[in-house]
Amino acid sequence: MSKTGHTIFIAVLTAVVILTLTVLIYTGFSYYNTNLEERFFHISHSTLKPSGILGHGLGIIGSFLILIGVFSYMIRKRNRSLMRLGLLKHWLEFHIFLCTLGPIMILFHTAFKFGGLVAISFWSMVAVFLSGIIGRFIYIQIPRSIEGRELSISEVRDMKSDVGDIIKLSEGLDEESYNLITESTKRRVSAYHENFFVRIFKNYSDDRQSISKVKSALKKNKFTKNQYRQVVGLVKHEIALNRKIERLVTMQNLFKYWHVAHLPFALVMLVIMIIHVAVTVAFGFRWIF
Repeated sequence: MSKTGHTIFIAVLTAVVILTLTVLIYTGFSYYNTNLEERFFHISHSTLKPSGILGHGLGIIGSFLILIGVFSYMIRKRNRSLMRLGLLKHWLEFHIFLCTLGPIMILFHTAFKFGGLVAISFWSMVAVFLSGIIGRFIYIQIPRSIEGRELSISEVRDMKSDVGDIIKLSEGLDEESYNLITESTKRRVSAYHENFFVRIFKNYSDDRQSISKVKSALKKNKFTKNQYRQVVGLVKHEIALNRKIERLVTMQNLFKYWHVAHLPFALVMLVIMIIHVAVTVAFGFRWIF
């Protein structure tokens, strides 16, 4: 998949989620905004209640989307014979799409009424969804190959370029600017702070200042637009790699701990969902079939 094709792919998936959420809110806002005791008399009750034609359908479709999203990604991740069927990161993005759209539909299936055993499944689903967002953040912090394989710290170091050698080829660059640019791409020891978020913000601020100084140096030396864009892009890439090397081990450990929290919630959600479906069928509830 080309870069443009991937951008379109992500845009379509995002648009589907936003459009679905918008339509569901627009369709049922009046009903969902009505008190539980008065919903029975609402004109849309027979359609939007959990056992209604739309409410029931949302539960069925949402459950299928989650199951497809979970098991298709697990099979692709563990079965090497499927490596030709797209990159793993694209499968992960599709997994995230299905496991976002599915819970949205199930949320509206419940008609925002939670109770009993199903409530455990619902809140487990919420925990899985929220932990998935955290997991995605951790995942993108770990450098990977184009196939999605996790890179070792030595492989990440090999990805670094010698910016000094590259900009030496540029004419008209004074020595002070040359030293400033090469220094900005060297790995520096971050100032330690007990608060993790303050530390992240401080690192981000330092990196932005370095990039700003590089841009000023390039403008002072009257680089062409293409040269300016190339050097700035290279400096940003090197700084990002430095940060990833710095926190690689921490993120790898966090990812291991994340699996310990994410998988149990997913299993609880799936088991109770299966029980819920079995009980529903046993009591004779049917949808359009």
